[in-house]
Amino acid sequence: MWLILSTATPEEPGRLAKSQDCEPGCAMWSCGVLNGTGRGEDQLLCPHSHLVLSVLSLLCLVVGVPVGLGYNALLVLVNLCDQSSMTMPDVYFVNMAVAGLVLSALAPVHLLGPMASGWALWGFSSEVHVTLLVLFNVCSLVTMYSTALLCLDCYIERALPRTYMSSVYNTRHVCGFVWGGALLTSFSSLLFYICSHVAARIVECSRMQNAEAADAILVFIGYLVPAMAVLYALVLISRIRKEDTPLDQDAGRLDPSVHRLLVATVCTQFGLWTPHYLTLLGHTLLTARGKPVDGHDLGILLFAKDLSRLLAFSSSPVMPLLYRYMNRNFPSKLQRLIKKMHCRHQSCSVDHAGAQQRSA
Repeated sequence: MWLILSTATPEEPGRLAKSQDCEPGCAMWSCGVLNGTGRGEDQLLCPHSHLVLSVLSLLCLVVGVPVGLGYNALLVLVNLCDQSSMTMPDVYFVNMAVAGLVLSALAPVHLLGPMASGWALWGFSSEVHVTLLVLFNVCSLVTMYSTALLCLDCYIERALPRTYMSSVYNTRHVCGFVWGGALLTSFSSLLFYICSHVAARIVECSRMQNAEAADAILVFIGYLVPAMAVLYALVLISRIRKEDTPLDQDAGRLDPSVHRLLVATVCTQFGLWTPHYLTLLGHTLLTARGKPVDGHDLGILLFAKDLSRLLAFSSSPVMPLLYRYMNRNFPSKLQRLIKKMHCRHQSCSVDHAGAQQRSA
């Protein structure tokens, strides 16, 4: 279904640098690639850029990872413990929160491992490397497609509020399909790893060792397709909002505040993930020229990859915070969860207000 190869293989820097001081397995950006380029201004700016990137990485580790783990877990727990009050947007945000939990767990391994910029505290085998890339790509696909499907379902719910086409039940099945499709990315990466060991015996494996084609496929499937779906849905929603129809007085339609949360979610997710896909596209265009990449272009590309990866990881703590402060039902759900946990150790009266809200 989705044929996506590993987009940052251990051999990639060796192919890009060729004559540079980057050995196979080195996937991090450093000032060494600029040595000998004859560009003094680049060599002067490089240490400052390296320092900025290191500070941002440390900030992501110290602040972003704990916030991402805590708030994403809280978002999932609050909604799953009160499933009767969940709406269609809540299901998609839970889906994105699960992907955010995985991203937060992957962030220390990426930012402190051999792919880090300057402070690799440990190394790992190519099997672990491929596994981490697969999980990262799965999370990116789940995030982008959950955002796109949220926009489309919000349009359906806005236009036809009583059809139940975008019901919570159907949305749960759609989210399961999204995860199933995203997990198929592991199949192509597994084939790539196998072919890296048996390429000398199987000629067909040489056709699969094309990271540039894999990057192009990932950009198309993981970014362009959901971006077009989001743009189409937002145009349709804007047209409906300009028209005053009897459906606007329907009690079954979505809360108007959902539209603000929807726009904020789209802007945030695409703003944080677009640099990642642009670097994949830039890598594809550079290697498609068929010429060796000089140290200047290689340094910019690797720096952009590290910076875009930081932005992608920052989506994990940003999204649950956005949901927390823009969803007006979340505080009441959280209060009911706290009260329910408190009542486990002592007898409490029934929360009639919460029951009435859920029944409504």
